[in-house]
Amino acid sequence: MRLQQIVVDSNDPSRLVRFWAELLGGEPVNREHGWAHVEPPGGVRMSFQPVPERKDVKNRLHLDFEVDDIEAAVVKAVSLGGTREGVVVTDEQGSFQVMRDLEGNEFCFVH
Repeated sequence: MRLQQIVVDSNDPSRLVRFWAELLGGEPVNREHGWAHVEPPGGVRMSFQPVPERKDVKNRLHLDFEVDDIEAAVVKAVSLGGTREGVVVTDEQGSFQVMRDLEGNEFCFVH
């Protein structure tokens, strides 16, 4: 068994896939029935499924992206429309910054 893809519910998959493609690399692909996906180099495909409801509560699952420079990654994500939540947190495991994508889905940059 292996992970094939990560699927994210989205109100606007074609917009959200462009954010993630610019952030992670890869080409955004719009598919039939409103779906979209990106296959980041060296990563797992991220697919975006159209749903009518908006995101209202905290994610039960989020993605952590290892980066060499948290602040540089934050600047890039914010320039693409993402938002920073709070400040960089450092603990015994390292440092991380909580972020949100264009639809409010949480993810972290870790170092």
